[in-house]
Amino acid sequence: MTDAPRHDAAHPGRWRLAAADSTAEFRVPHFWGLITVRGRFQSLDGWLEIDGGEIRRLELKIDTPSVQTGNPMRDRHLRGADFFDASDHPEVRFRSTRVTEPGHGVLKVAGELAAAGHQLALELEATLIRSSDQLRIDVTTQLDQRLLGIRWSPLGMTRSPVTLKVSALLRPES
Repeated sequence: MTDAPRHDAAHPGRWRLAAADSTAEFRVPHFWGLITVRGRFQSLDGWLEIDGGEIRRLELKIDTPSVQTGNPMRDRHLRGADFFDASDHPEVRFRSTRVTEPGHGVLKVAGELAAAGHQLALELEATLIRSSDQLRIDVTTQLDQRLLGIRWSPLGMTRSPVTLKVSALLRPES
């Protein structure tokens, strides 16, 4: 098995997330774990920087008012103060503090996740796929939403952890 292709010197600089080809989704156990609420965010943006053939920094921004679960009443509640508090905190943001590429299409990313006025240090493992002038980064992680101040749960019905899945297609900025 060979290592994933390196980021050649022809494409240093900033790469921008292609929003139409990228997704940010979540799953959370509800009703004491008997059902799973699934949702996605319709609006996201992000970028990464390549320097010296390596990914140096990356950032993902998700617009919290764009949350969709297929239930308009639940979506309004998720945008409210019990969850994302979208009026005061209109985005969830992840900023890397360290990115390493040990090989075989794997990225190790350490950074800070900010949501609903709280911050949480995360260490993620992502897959990296490169084809022609595009990069795809896929990451799935689980976290305890209570660490971000999201504690609302009628009668303890909403469980941890929340599963987050981001699939981002990036292209070099012109």
